[in-house]
Amino acid sequence: MAEHHFHLTANWPGLRNDVGTIEAGNLITEVSIPPEMDGPGIGTNPDEMLLGAAATCYIITLAAMMERSKLEKEALTMESVGIVDVTNGVITYQKIIHKPHIILKLDATEKDEVLAQKLAEKAETSCMISRAIKGNVEVELQATVSKLTE
Repeated sequence: MAEHHFHLTANWPGLRNDVGTIEAGNLITEVSIPPEMDGPGIGTNPDEMLLGAAATCYIITLAAMMERSKLEKEALTMESVGIVDVTNGVITYQKIIHKPHIILKLDATEKDEVLAQKLAEKAETSCMISRAIKGNVEVELQATVSKLTE
């Protein structure tokens, strides 16, 4: 069994509406509460970071699955949306919606299109972050598969 350890150092010099910093490997950034939650909105925030972790894990997993399946693509892009509910002062990260767009090569077959859709769905359940948040945050997939048109 291989274990990988990731380390993060945080510094929070003040109170709720101050700005802190985090460092984790190549990630070095300021953090604060977003303006939507009455914070200063400087740097990133936990909501964006959870969304970023889920989105990057998903798209890397999908790209790896496509590579292993020898499914060639012209492009792979994605938009993700995080939905956070605040009711009676209780903040709940409700849902993440991934909207990957896979553009296959011009000569892709119908079988390739079906495989791309299948891999898009499988990547969501295979991603480490999706598995980590399962049961706490709903993850919805809205995949689009198309072929390059000249």
